Amino acid sequence: MVTTTYQVQGMTCGHCVNSVSTEVRAIPGVDDVQVDLASGRVTVTSDQPVDPEAVRAAVDEAGYDLVGA
Repeated sequence: MVTTTYQVQGMTCGHCVNSVSTEVRAIPGVDDVQVDLASGRVTVTSDQPVDPEAVRAAVDEAGYDLVGA
């Protein structure tokens, strides 16, 4: 298992968490997604490393910004 944490900017409510979770969970190979609204952290668990650009695209599709990565 590979666990990677990303920082997401712009989430302000439960709907934001659900949107980001849904989009990131749709990335092939992702087993679990945990979103912490208070810190803006998104933790992705997968069998193999997930391409950070795929995560960036999923977060962007949800309407938010991935910081760093």
